[in-house]
Amino acid sequence: MPAPALLPLGSTMRVLRPHPNIYAFYDGRIDGARAHSAAPNWLDDGAYALGVCVYAVVDGNEALLYDTHISLPHAQMMRRTLEDAGVTSFRVVLSHWHDDHVAGNAVFATDEIIALDRTERALAANRVALENGDPPIFPLVMPNKIITGPTEISVGRLTVKLEPAEIHSHDGLILLLPQLGVMLAGDTLEEPITYVAEAERLPVHIEELKRIRQWGYGRILPNHGAPDVIAAGGYGPELIDATLRYVSKLLHTRIDMALADQDLSTFIAGDLATGTLAYFAPYEAVHASNVKKVLALPG
Repeated sequence: MPAPALLPLGSTMRVLRPHPNIYAFYDGRIDGARAHSAAPNWLDDGAYALGVCVYAVVDGNEALLYDTHISLPHAQMMRRTLEDAGVTSFRVVLSHWHDDHVAGNAVFATDEIIALDRTERALAANRVALENGDPPIFPLVMPNKIITGPTEISVGRLTVKLEPAEIHSHDGLILLLPQLGVMLAGDTLEEPITYVAEAERLPVHIEELKRIRQWGYGRILPNHGAPDVIAAGGYGPELIDATLRYVSKLLHTRIDMALADQDLSTFIAGDLATGTLAYFAPYEAVHASNVKKVLALPG
């Protein structure tokens, strides 16, 4: 097998437009390519290989970035693209504390960076690890506007609701656009499957998934998903249902060990057959890791 091609950071990023008021900055899911290193690292294996997308909500000269992408070059390209489109006012909302969502913060250091208090605490607690990771996020620029619960802001004429949701990470923050009927989901939803980061909290995640399903949003834009689906406007609420089924079945592996031996395509065969989910081979490793984490839970 030939060595993967190492492509310059940001060189493969494409700008998608799932809605006239939304820019989607998508990178990765490129067969045979990596962006940082041939060796295992968070940028390639946790983001680029799976596909990663950061969103900007724009109205008039105002933009609200939902996360800052996986590197400074990515963040710089996002800022330049929006400036070329007439944006002069920038704000950032962080979906949660993980490295592939905060790596470009320094490009927006002089702007307002909004985050949950839980995100601020997690970033502070993990600062040394983030700043010394591979690749390092150095210096890690911290959020400068801290919220403690549901918050409403505006971007031009658009209302934006920031809603905490403990799914994937204890500090998840979903961005809702009620006038557009769009949910920006961060990592609370992912396609084809969720990445389990806090296995011990999965029962809570299930209840939270049920709660966000009741919100009734018809279009969902996750930070990890298929570029063609995102470009076409996003996923429907059935992505929440599929995630609920996956997490529930994942927990059931502790009772039915035969399930633990299934590969991803078998594990989610029902949702693949209906077209609710689309198979993507790099998620086999994610699924194997998820199962391992669940089986390692005490009790």
